[in-house]
Amino acid sequence: PASITLAQGLIETDAGSSKLATDSNNHFGIKCRSKCRHCTCRNYSDDDVYDMFRVFNTSWESFREHSVLLQMDRYKHLKKLGTKDYEGWARGLKKAGNATDKNYDMKLIQIIEELDLRQFDE
Repeated sequence: PASITLAQGLIETDAGSSKLATDSNNHFGIKCRSKCRHCTCRNYSDDDVYDMFRVFNTSWESFREHSVLLQMDRYKHLKKLGTKDYEGWARGLKKAGNATDKNYDMKLIQIIEELDLRQFDE
């Protein structure tokens, strides 16, 4: 659902103001794969000093990579929920290990409801 994408972007970038977003065009906390092969990475030690995050040339590239990541097998079960069950998606993302925050699902749901992001799922 679009509401999930928007809420994730808001959480991961502190509403677009984080260095990850402003310096690296990374709007979803996307980490590097395979030790930065074929990509550029930076360390933002807010989670772990060893975490390396992707650097994107444009915000669009970050949004595109987010969509590609959601096609991975670990998220495949979410497809059956459709595009309007944001609560199911939030719980499913947490269950799939999308974030280290144990309250991630509830934070997504709260943001979606407070900002009425459901309207973008129509």
